[in-house]
Amino acid sequence: MSETHDHTGDHDHDHDHDHEHEHPDVGGPGYPTPAAMRTESGRERTAYVMAPRVGMETEGHDVVGVVDLDPDSETYSELVDVVEMPNRGDELHHFGWNACSSSCHVGDLARQYLVVPGQRSSRIHIIDVEDPRDPEMVRVIEPEEVFEYDLSAPHTVHCVPGGKIIISMLGNADGELPGGFLQLDQEDFSIDGRWEADRGEMAMNYDYWYQPRHNVLVSSEWAAPETYYPGFDLDDVEDGNYGDSLHIWDWESREHVQTLAFGEDGQIPLEVRMSHNPEETQGYVGAALSSNMIHFYEESEGTWDWDVVIDEEPREHPDWDMPVPPLITDIVLSLDDQYLFFSNWLHGDVRMYDVSDMGNPRLVDRIWAGGLFGDRQVVQGTEIRGAPQMLQLSRDGQRLYWTTSLFSSWDNQFYPEMAEEGSLMLKANVYPEEGRMELDEEFLVDFGEAPGGPARAHEIRWPGGDCTSDVWQ
Repeated sequence: MSETHDHTGDHDHDHDHDHEHEHPDVGGPGYPTPAAMRTESGRERTAYVMAPRVGMETEGHDVVGVVDLDPDSETYSELVDVVEMPNRGDELHHFGWNACSSSCHVGDLARQYLVVPGQRSSRIHIIDVEDPRDPEMVRVIEPEEVFEYDLSAPHTVHCVPGGKIIISMLGNADGELPGGFLQLDQEDFSIDGRWEADRGEMAMNYDYWYQPRHNVLVSSEWAAPETYYPGFDLDDVEDGNYGDSLHIWDWESREHVQTLAFGEDGQIPLEVRMSHNPEETQGYVGAALSSNMIHFYEESEGTWDWDVVIDEEPREHPDWDMPVPPLITDIVLSLDDQYLFFSNWLHGDVRMYDVSDMGNPRLVDRIWAGGLFGDRQVVQGTEIRGAPQMLQLSRDGQRLYWTTSLFSSWDNQFYPEMAEEGSLMLKANVYPEEGRMELDEEFLVDFGEAPGGPARAHEIRWPGGDCTSDVWQ
């Protein structure tokens, strides 16, 4: 099956008794179930990788890179094209699609456009990827249009049912708190306004996931842009300038309904991943500074609770005057909800857990690659700059890819060589039936050799959708 074809059709699947979601035989985007995406989508043969140049010694324009993942291709594991941003200083960070499996029943909709925000600029780019190997910039939403809604610093992009796109925004127009959510129209990418009707006690924002079948949106916290833009300062943590909570929202009314406050058990909770199974009401958030994995779940109708299910320890390092936290920065859940992967960006390992019982994760394997403690610091003769950071898993769960850059100022603080030489994209082969993975020594994409100069490889997306973009009704 071609990677550009979003599969549709009649398939057997379970229904929630309270909320049936029909899938008529129409050509909408995505797949009717997570199992259909996992088993019927075909191997990923192209990756889109955003690559900022903010904070580089030679500071050029950010790009979205096109990486060849076809092992039969002459250009396998090479950067074969880039789309250059029209302005400098955007700091591309996370991006998403105009449409995904949440709208698989909408026959006149296609997963054709990448929505690519600039974290520092608040500029939002729309890239047409109808031809996966020849993407084209078709629209730019300028920051002034965003500031009109007293929002800035766009982060997570999700397409949602009803013809809309929602983007989490980390600050107000001045880069201070509170943040919020910006809503775009799915057809013409015009700004509808703010998504939230009542933000309650939410001030900090970062990532989010939603489960429309259960009328919930869950968002996490980083900090105000003015706090994290310059780099990491431990005093900001002690002063309460970094987040430690999750926020529960009523999806339909768009109102904040509950705060899950973790305190020291969950400092800087970043990526939110809920079960792909739309009948479930549970998920994980990785707390970066505490280096804890937190399992959150609905306890009763509308009431949520949480537990720390993985608790990692800091390690002494001769160049640090304090123990080094692992710094969990990204997490990804396989489409069958069986395995959780996460990256420890300072220590230098990526971990694989069996989460068949989500409340009791079991470590099954890890790979060390770079970082402050990794025993493997070179791949294909290239020194690993940085450590495992942004993750993306193949839809069949058999290949895990990662990049090594976090954020320009944080990169330059902890891995300064990236400012001169750029970052890398690496890969592991995963064996789900055996519960193990191995570093693929044949795969390396060096963004230090990107057209136009070295760049920082960050988030990864596949044409046709992936484990961190698609939500099911």
